[in-house]
Parts: sequence; structure tokens; C-alpha cells
Amino acid sequence: MHHPSPEAALPQSDLAQTSRRGFLKQAGAATAVSALAGVKLPYVHAADDSTVSVALIGCGGRGSGAAVNALSVKQGPVRLVAMADVFENRLDGSYQALKRSGVSSKVEVADDKKFIGFEAYKQAMDCLRPGDVAVFATPLAFRWVHFQYAIQKGLNVFMEKPVTADGPSSRRMLKLAEEATAKNLKVGVGLMSRHNRGMQELAKRIQDGEIGDINFLRGYRMHGPVGSAFTTKWDGKGSELMYQIRRFHSFLWASGGCFSDFYIHIIDHLCWMKGSWPVKAQALGGRHYKTDADGNPYVDQNFDSYSVEYTFADGAKMLFGGRCVDGAVPIYSSYAHGSKGMAVVSKANDCGLPSSIHKGQTPDRGNRSWVSEVPGDEQDPYTNEWNDLMDAIRNDKPYNEAKRGVEASLVTSLGRMAAHTGQEVTYDELLNSTHEFAPDADKFTPDSPAPVTMGADGRYPIPEPGRKKEREY
Repeated sequence: MHHPSPEAALPQSDLAQTSRRGFLKQAGAATAVSALAGVKLPYVHAADDSTVSVALIGCGGRGSGAAVNALSVKQGPVRLVAMADVFENRLDGSYQALKRSGVSSKVEVADDKKFIGFEAYKQAMDCLRPGDVAVFATPLAFRWVHFQYAIQKGLNVFMEKPVTADGPSSRRMLKLAEEATAKNLKVGVGLMSRHNRGMQELAKRIQDGEIGDINFLRGYRMHGPVGSAFTTKWDGKGSELMYQIRRFHSFLWASGGCFSDFYIHIIDHLCWMKGSWPVKAQALGGRHYKTDADGNPYVDQNFDSYSVEYTFADGAKMLFGGRCVDGAVPIYSSYAHGSKGMAVVSKANDCGLPSSIHKGQTPDRGNRSWVSEVPGDEQDPYTNEWNDLMDAIRNDKPYNEAKRGVEASLVTSLGRMAAHTGQEVTYDELLNSTHEFAPDADKFTPDSPAPVTMGADGRYPIPEPGRKKEREY
């Protein structure tokens, strides 16, 4: 199986060349097309033109990987016809990497179909017909903006996770998800754990009672600093907004910070095993190291360590530990504990095979009663999620992961907010909160003020648990 490394582990300059999906290794699979907005048809294009066109919005590592998956679809002809980004060098790097990849023959992006700027998403989607596919891989602050336009255009969508970071944008996205369903549009969300065939079998076994009542879940993602999560002082050159977009992991408005962007997969799939979402959370977190190795102060909004206790409606608990610290023990796995036994959900990474069930509460090989067995052509969940989306599109099956994507994003943000405020926070409190991290994201230009601005000391507003209780900064 391909075990993707976090895209964040790469220098920003390399993101256009490489992806967490290992896209130059062709993890493969599908993207495509659905029904014309408002009309329930299995396919919208004329019989003599079954080619599905794709537009890529956001050309970093995630977007480039999704594009290769899209162009690797086996169920019919697909082509990439348009690309959009706010950075020309990122778009150019992605295009060149795609042209060097195994799907180069399906990259048909003319120079006049490469769009740069905050309005580029519209121009790229305007190149598509109803029923074609738009791929969203920009920072999450723009997810609702792009989704709204895609629905207007009658386009199917694949959007990367997370999809929201605050209450107001979550409420907006939930409404848009309903509109997409009403128009029979197919929507995929990049929470690939849900398409891990071993985990699918495990979830069924757990829900059938094989390990009894689930009373405790635990997950860990602990490794060294990665991505753009830890940032030193901006040099003041150019646009502060554009600087923050480049360093999106450092700013809560752009990514939900390292907590949301890195930890959502494990939190999501553990909730899936439980079959419900937590109703509240309380948490700890802090910054141990405030400078880089050269002594330059970090100015971003992230903690480097988090420990969250989630509580479900029935009183069951889920603990999640996240850490970005060099030299500390690395742990990257997840587990479910029930009254009759326990399960290894992800053996390693976000959703690594195999999953297994054990008698007792320790994951020893000797007490293992079941281990997942997955055919070789279905071992890659990144491939599976696109194949599943394509199957729904080609056969006009109901398929909209947007609501679940919002809920997973909310639950992840719930743990982050509990740590950042030092308060117990409920799901409903977060969903109904009024603090919007990036208001008017649909109106941004390169000259717009950034959603957070640097102070006189070069630092950005940070969480202060116990002092700032109602909002994260």
C-alpha cells in the first residue's frame, strides 16, 4: 500500500512538484461528472461527447495530487482543461509537474486557460459545462466561496479537507450542501479514511457489536514540525495577505491551523467507528518552543502540543493527542475500545492498513481475532474515493459528502477551540458562534488587509487559554 507522507512535511517551494498523495507515483483513480443542475440525469453530455472536463482550483501539492487522481480515471475519458491559483509560480510548477507525470496526455490546459488571481476560480469554472468537475484545493477560507459558484454553474465538486474552521462558515457550508443535493450534484470531500476498505469492514463489524459497546477511543498524530505551521517574522515585503496564504498552516483563518489541517483524518474516522459526533470537548495545549533552531521567534498562531478529551452523548470518551516537536516519541495511529475487546483502526498514519480486532484491551498479535484483507487494487483510499465518486456520477447515485465534511471539520475545530480557550466547548456553541475568521473572503484582492495583522513586535494574535475565553484569539 502507498502510505502518503503529510504534504506539510515538504518545503513550500516543493508543494507544486510533490503531493501528500504521491501524485507523481500515480496513486490513481477517478473524478468526473454528474447531473445537470436541477435535472436528475445519469449523465449530461451528448452521447458523442462523453469526455469529462476538470478545472483545478488551487495548484499546490494537494491540488496537483487530486488532478492526477482525476486524470487517472478508468471509467471514461477525462481531461484537465483549466487551472487557477493566486500565485503564478505555483500554477506553473503544478502544470509542469503534471506534464511530466503519467497522465500528461490528458493535461489540455492552454495558456489562456491558466488563470491567476482571486477571481481566477470563476474563470476556470467558466471553462466547464454543467456536469463537469471542479476540484477545490485552496486554503479552506475560500471553500464556501468556490462551492457557491460551482452550485450556480451546475458543476460536480471534489473539495479538500478541512472545509471550515469556524461557526459562521460551517453554517454557510451546510446550507450550500443542501443546495447541491437539491440540484443532484455529486460532491466528494477528501476525507479518504471513509474510503479505506479495511476501515469500512471494521466499521461494519464494530457497529454489528463485535467489540461490544464503544466506551473509549484514542488517536495520535505526533511527529516533528511540518509544513508551514511554524513561521518566523514576515519581512514586510509585498502583501501581508498573500504572505499568509503562502504560509496558510500558520493562520487559523486560512487552515484552522495545524490542529485542523493535520488532525482531522484521525478525529473523523474515530467518530465514524463510534457512529456519532461528540457533543463537547475540553483540552490542553501550549507552545514549548517559541523560536526556530537559529533563535528566530515564531510568530504564528499554533500550539505545538495538544491533548483533547471529547465526550459523546452517551458519556463515552475520545482522547486525541497531537504534537509537532522534534526528538519526542513519534506516534501516529488510532484505536477503539469496547466492552468485548478493542480494535486497531489505523495501524499507522492517517488510515494505514491493516485494521484489526483483538480480544481484551491490548493490540497483541496473539489475541487478534480479525485482520482486514483488502485486494491490491483497492488498498489506496485516495484511489477509492475517486472511484466511488465516479461510480455515483456515472450511475447517478445519491452522493454528497459535504455535510459530513462540515461536521468533521466542526468536531476538529471543537477540540482546537477548547485547547485555545481553556474552556469546555460544546458542538452547538461552536456551530452557533459569531466569530468568523475570514469575513468577506469572497471580496479579497491582493491588496486587501489580511484577516489578522502583525503587531508592532512582528507577532500575530495568539490563543491565551483562560484569558481569551470566548474566542481563540
